[in-house]
Parts: sequence; structure tokens; C-alpha cells
Amino acid sequence: MKLQQFEDAREFYEKVKDYLLIHEAMHNVQFAICHALIHNPERFNEKPYLAIVEADRDIIAVAMKTKARNLLLSKIQDFAVIEAIAQNLHFNQNLPPGVNAPTAEAKAFAENWHSITGQSYQLKMALCAFQLEQVQTISKVNGHLRQATQSDREILIRWFEAFVLEALQTSPTHIERAVDNHLQRGTAYIWEDRTPVSIACHTGITPNGAGVSMVYTPPEYRKNGYASACVADLSQTLLNQGYKYCFLFTDLANSTSNHIYQLIGYQAVGNLHDYCFVSN
Repeated sequence: MKLQQFEDAREFYEKVKDYLLIHEAMHNVQFAICHALIHNPERFNEKPYLAIVEADRDIIAVAMKTKARNLLLSKIQDFAVIEAIAQNLHFNQNLPPGVNAPTAEAKAFAENWHSITGQSYQLKMALCAFQLEQVQTISKVNGHLRQATQSDREILIRWFEAFVLEALQTSPTHIERAVDNHLQRGTAYIWEDRTPVSIACHTGITPNGAGVSMVYTPPEYRKNGYASACVADLSQTLLNQGYKYCFLFTDLANSTSNHIYQLIGYQAVGNLHDYCFVSN
């Protein structure tokens, strides 16, 4: 068993791509981060942690961490490697605030991290990864989907902040920069019914798919089907652009959104846990 770290994001991507593709939907965040590291390195002001573990020259685990964000772990073939990853991070003082990974992998890493550092861990969110290949017909909803423009910047900032507070349950940071990045790339979409009423964003790409996230409808516009229509039309737009799949994550505690996405045609492919570490 051998752990190897990478300095070059492109070299790392070429090494891990085929392994991550085995569970493409579960790994769509890893693909999105690799794409950003290669094509938009200016977005990252710290050297990322990029590592693999091999056994007999076959990859059995992939680990990634950027900035002060949670460690991302892939599906892992042999859980014995989790201790090696934890020890390597601790030795290099590359201390993650938490871990995001498939359910069993996340719990195993959190337990190892507790053994090494004494930090406790708390489940912050239980997530489900969804994949869509074909959009299902849903009830007609008033309004239409359009690409967000610079004139929408202020409303996007307010709605991005509200999404982070409500869905991610954390304090919003770098919201204006995130909005400006979406506007520059043309990846923010609005459902408009005489006025903007809902948003969804294209948030990343994989070799075969596109991610959808930042789905938000202000409370005063809810219960009208706007979010369903927005996600359905954005998903169809992405499929029309040549993507084979669309991916998204949901909070398993939100039964409403999970039900809505399944009506659109999204199918659950696996669960993940997001743990945060707490110093005692």
C-alpha cells in the first residue's frame, strides 16, 4: 500500500479520472474541483492536498482538500488506507475542519481522526447523490427559464446568502465573488414569472455530466412549483448541450426536495455524510 501526493493538478486528474468515473455521480464534486484547479487556478490561494493510495499499482482511494474546506474522500476499496490518509494529513499539519465522503468512509475517517487528534466529530448533514438521464414531464408552471444577467446581480447576492444560511446552515462567505463567477461563466439561471422567483445553477462538470446546485426559492414564492420547473428546464438545457447526465445532492432531511427531484427524473445513487470536527 502506497500513499502518493501530487503537486500538479493536471497530473493528478489524469491519474484519478478513471477511478472516479466508476462512481461518477458520487464523485462529481471531485471532478468539478479538478476542473477548477486546472482551468481556474487563480481561484485557489493555497496549495491543495491531492493524494491517492495504491495497492499493487491499482488506486484504492482518492483524497482531496482545498483551502480550509472539508476533506473529500472517494469511494474506498480497502478501509485500512483511511488511517494512512489521516496520519499523512496530521503529519503535514494539513488539518481539515471536517470530512465529506460516502457514508461508511466518512464515519471511518472521523473515527480515525478522533483517535489521532482527540477531536470529536458531529454529523452536520446526511446527503444523497442523484443522477438524471432523462427529464420527466411535470405539471405546467407559469413563467420561463432564462440565464441570469448582470442586472440580476443584487438579487442573486441576496438569494445566494439565503441559500447558504438555510440549506447549508453556515455563515455566508465570498458570496459576491461566487455570484460574479457565475455571471461571468453564464452558469446561473432564473425562473421568471413576471419577476424572478427561483434560481438554480450549473455548478460543475464531469467527463459525462453536469452538476446542478444553488436551488433556491424565496419563501414568498414557494408552493407554486417554481423550483421544480427551474431545475427541470435547467437539467434539460444541460442535456441539450450534450451532457449525458445531470447530478445534484440533496439534504436527506428535506423530504420535499428529495420528492421533487425524483418526480423530475433524478434517481438516488448513494448517500454521503458531512462531518465537522470539534476540539474538546
